Amino acid sequence: MRLSSMADYAVVIMSAAARHCGGCPLVAGDSKHGRVSAAQLAEETRLPAPTVQKLVSKLTAAGLLRSSRGVGGGLKLARSPETISVADIVEAVEGPIALTACLDVGKSECQIEGGCHVRPHWPQVNAALRGALAQVALTQLVEEV
Repeated sequence: MRLSSMADYAVVIMSAAARHCGGCPLVAGDSKHGRVSAAQLAEETRLPAPTVQKLVSKLTAAGLLRSSRGVGGGLKLARSPETISVADIVEAVEGPIALTACLDVGKSECQIEGGCHVRPHWPQVNAALRGALAQVALTQLVEEV
């Protein structure tokens, strides 16, 4: 299983945004810390500006980024980075974390759905996967290795 490119890019963008946040020790001496523009994020991450803009919109709608206009405006984390998990970021872009689509009501195209004995167990597997991603805080992604 792999994350989609968009989910991967969202994690990269949020990590870059976290490096600009006020509570992040990596930017303590930076006079402009706290806010960053989508253009800066695109430049720093080397992602196309339209992709960054699309993901910033999703991350803002999910309550992970906050956007303000005008002088001193820009993007900023909506919550402290230690309270934002990889699960939060992936779900902002992809929706609920699940390995199979068979649990989505009306969206399953499974040929064996009627007699499947594994289907009742997928919620436990999906919860374990989400739990693992929820254990990785955004602060861990900005730490120098």
